[in-house]
Amino acid sequence: MSKAKELSPEQFRKMQLTELDMLVEFDRVCRKHNIEYVLFGGSLLGAVRHKGYIPWDDDADIGMLRNDYEKFKEYMNEMDSSICYFQDHETDQEYRWGYGKLRRTGSKYVRVGQEHLKCKTGIFVDIFPMDDIPQSLIGQILQDWHCYCLRKMLWSEVAKYNEKGFWKIWFSLLSKIPVSVPFSQLRMYERKSKKNSKNRVRCLAFPATGTLYKKNPISKRYGMPKSWFTDRKEYIFEGKKLFSSRDYDTVLKYIYGDYMKIPDEKGREQHSPFSEIKFPDK
Repeated sequence: MSKAKELSPEQFRKMQLTELDMLVEFDRVCRKHNIEYVLFGGSLLGAVRHKGYIPWDDDADIGMLRNDYEKFKEYMNEMDSSICYFQDHETDQEYRWGYGKLRRTGSKYVRVGQEHLKCKTGIFVDIFPMDDIPQSLIGQILQDWHCYCLRKMLWSEVAKYNEKGFWKIWFSLLSKIPVSVPFSQLRMYERKSKKNSKNRVRCLAFPATGTLYKKNPISKRYGMPKSWFTDRKEYIFEGKKLFSSRDYDTVLKYIYGDYMKIPDEKGREQHSPFSEIKFPDK
């Protein structure tokens, strides 16, 4: 495993602005084709509390209902290729995550412990597709467990090089399962998602958002209302107009609780350390 590196203050800000370029280009294509998206998680929190990035946050997140996510993929090649491109398992067979990314053209960003992966790298923005979950609580719990197992199959190619003892053996065995198995089972759920259904939604290839804040009742923990991704308004984000959920107060309380409280330095989440970074030339 390579030695972890930290961004200098200048690099940190450059990272944020590099991701902003991708957000603006993504927004341009979505507006042109009436594709609905929202700034999600920490990006929405930053828009509300800081009118831009959270000062110590170096990433950006987008959420979309499945139908809009697939529609965006139809038009992804309309993005300016000198700025960014879209990556998922269909566009890059070596990519092992169940959600997409915008990658900054001409950049490189390698996380510690992932140097051996063969997928394309680069400074990125995560795009989380939101899929329907069952209406019954027991169905939600069973689906959550199933998706947890699928995520571990995908993660195994990383974990087998970074874990020790029993878990190293366990993930080495999991990595023998063809990657097509977890992706095909995730697609089984994806095909059931309908924009006009009454089901709540979540990103199945990521831990359920509602589990991050433990005070959420279990009946709402595994999914979010579709309206959070369709009832939108513009926010000023680093001087640019980008979309997010109109009912930001309900969304942010669901994720963070008292979201206006500035955490102390120990509570300021830092993202995965990197071993190599290269910014685009322009």
